[in-house]
Amino acid sequence: MRTTAFHLALLCLIPCPSAFLFAADRPNVIVFLSDDQGWGDLSFNGNRNLSTPNIDSLARDGASFDRFFVCPVCSPTRAEFLTGRYHPRSGVYSTSAGGERMNADETTIAQLFQAAGYTTAAFGKWHNGMQYPYHPNARGFDEFYGFCSGHWGNYFSPLLERNNQMIRGDGFVINDFTNQAMRFIESKRDQPFFVYLPYNTPHSPMQVPDRWWDKFAERELDMHNRDPKKENLGHVRAALAMCENIDWNVGRVLQKLDELRIADNTIVVYFCDNGPNGHRWNGDMKGRKGSTDEGGVRSPLFVRWPAQIKPNQRVTQISAAIDLLPTLASMCGVPAETENPLDGMDVSPLLTGSNTDWSDRLIYSHWRNRVSVRNQRFRLDHTGQLYDLSADPGQRKNVAEQHPLVTEKLSTAVSAWKKRVLAGYDDDQRPFVIGHADTDTTQLPARDAKASGMITRSNRFPNCSYFGNWVRTEDEIQWDVKVATAGTYSIELYYTCAADDVGATLELQFLDQKTQLKITKPHDPPEQGAEHDRVKRQESYVKQFQPLPFGTINLAKGSGKLVLRAKDIPGKEAIEFRLLMLRRK
Repeated sequence: MRTTAFHLALLCLIPCPSAFLFAADRPNVIVFLSDDQGWGDLSFNGNRNLSTPNIDSLARDGASFDRFFVCPVCSPTRAEFLTGRYHPRSGVYSTSAGGERMNADETTIAQLFQAAGYTTAAFGKWHNGMQYPYHPNARGFDEFYGFCSGHWGNYFSPLLERNNQMIRGDGFVINDFTNQAMRFIESKRDQPFFVYLPYNTPHSPMQVPDRWWDKFAERELDMHNRDPKKENLGHVRAALAMCENIDWNVGRVLQKLDELRIADNTIVVYFCDNGPNGHRWNGDMKGRKGSTDEGGVRSPLFVRWPAQIKPNQRVTQISAAIDLLPTLASMCGVPAETENPLDGMDVSPLLTGSNTDWSDRLIYSHWRNRVSVRNQRFRLDHTGQLYDLSADPGQRKNVAEQHPLVTEKLSTAVSAWKKRVLAGYDDDQRPFVIGHADTDTTQLPARDAKASGMITRSNRFPNCSYFGNWVRTEDEIQWDVKVATAGTYSIELYYTCAADDVGATLELQFLDQKTQLKITKPHDPPEQGAEHDRVKRQESYVKQFQPLPFGTINLAKGSGKLVLRAKDIPGKEAIEFRLLMLRRK
């Protein structure tokens, strides 16, 4: 990553190297973040349907947070962890098509650790922007291996990327991400490292290797959702199998730390990004993924650091994903100096169990203009109903009339928070950047494009989708872009085309510059994914899209529409479109 003036300023804030920066005892950090795993999807929290001994061991050997809160969905939680700020402040208002991007002026936890001398890496699902300056390599991570979208269409040896270059994965993605992380840890064991493992399971599609699925395929479940009629038992079984696979991979990392003899001075963090992605046992809490109720935003949080945190510590004070940046920075002696003010608190004093004099606070949960607020005892939901969570953890009885002063105070706080944080947060005028100064490669997927006419997306969820039904020359695919660096760019088109449809002429245009390509080779692979699905999916299936050289185009600095159109369509359709790759020469 390019060193900025801001990061140089951060370096100046760090104590002298002999005392601090390069001290051998600076702790390493590993952060696990699972995707769509609820609070109840761990045996530590009482679920007898599965066994997660490795994740549970983090709580046994370190600290567990009893009431830790994240966001109702994926990308907002990731943004709050990375920035220490409520997600609407950072420009994150959606989970796809550009709305998942953190503003370029946000300082991430990785940038802070990088500036403090740590080597940094992320392996898995990023979900906070694909193109620079939003790409993980532009946000403080020296190494990135995974995918940037919100979900992926196939979990077995899929198309992934390493440092903004497309590659093919190796086996089941969670195992693959873990393998990559362990290699990185081993190679960096003699210097402080910050490793982020944002896994993408048990998010759908519900895919998991036979080793884990076979245990659950016909299993009778002991524990059920508070509304068991809503359970899809196949989906529940698949999710539990995926959670046990995560546990196995966490165990592999912990074993690697032991083998390298660096476990004592490595901070290991484990949490989830939202409530469960289906109706299954979750401790009788109300709500699931997408909800701002307790069941939609309560997550486990385990923190292990054998050198400093005593075993079996239990933190009862409320906390949130926004707290992790200031807390980890404090624990590692990294200045938490950011360009924008933090919303999170340093809760590291709670990890020792010695600080019981802790002031009450408010934690806000937001999604799609629904806001609830939590203090240590109560939650005011997005409709204005009040629940006493100490007496009613399932949110079954509205006690607003019994506690009018509390209701009024929390309602006033929500109104003020909305004005302060939500005003205009989803008015997105940010173009997709081509030719950022820090990279010569720009990806422009179908996910971020808009199509006109009869062109259809393969699925209503844009993340891992492609465009088809391109049957008319008047229809087109376009992106709102900003060319940051003028120059000549080579282009690759990722496409499929049936043999009977070969012959279409495509044109790519930006402002007054154009280039054309005639499709001369068929490439007609079948859809993939269904063969690995344990239950029927909602998302798009995928194909093995093939890159095809599209020639070059001269791009001047400026903003406008990048337009892909078909000049002629001799067959039934032009092509199916997945991705453009632009490389500055």
